[in-house]
Amino acid sequence: MAIAACAAAVLLTGCEGIMSGLYDEPDVVSEYGFTVTETTMSHGTIYINCAGYTHWVYLNFEAETADSVDIVAGMEPPAEWDLAVHRYDPKTNGGSVAMTDATDIDDYVDGGDVPADGAFVADVMTDSVIATDMSGMMDGVIVYTQDYYNTELAKWLDVDTSTMPPIYTKNDNVFVLRTQDGRMYALRLENYMGGDKGTTKGYMTIEYRSM
Repeated sequence: MAIAACAAAVLLTGCEGIMSGLYDEPDVVSEYGFTVTETTMSHGTIYINCAGYTHWVYLNFEAETADSVDIVAGMEPPAEWDLAVHRYDPKTNGGSVAMTDATDIDDYVDGGDVPADGAFVADVMTDSVIATDMSGMMDGVIVYTQDYYNTELAKWLDVDTSTMPPIYTKNDNVFVLRTQDGRMYALRLENYMGGDKGTTKGYMTIEYRSM
């Protein structure tokens, strides 16, 4: 599968200094992107490294590519993409997302109803969610960038920062991404940790299936 050559190299920046005890530093992993595809069902798995805070990973479901883009360096996103993830923060490319009650992606696609139009939530612009520098968090200083953000798909992982270390609670529900041109994909967050040891936060394993 086509995977951006820089994905394994540029997504390895973790929090340092006093933050190292709260946010795990990324491990090196040799393979990212659309790693498994069961073509008979169009069912696959996406594995991406979002451990750093300075990158978006742009996903193109038709091309099965995952492109890492450094937002601090001012890199441009790819021309074609459907979904992007920063840490755990998602955005769509003019699309929208609905959460379902299902927890099994295959059962849902085979027998579930497509969410009603009113259930789909479009992205919103935010300047207080997409953090690019967490090094001053203990002093109450966090640097954010302005960007789009999908509040519905963001429900796939709750990060409670009212305590230290933060408490992570994964949502097992299936979400439906509707792209700008009307394609639909069922998504489910399978895991939010990975790396060589399998315990580094910020690595995301996402089940997907076209609808």
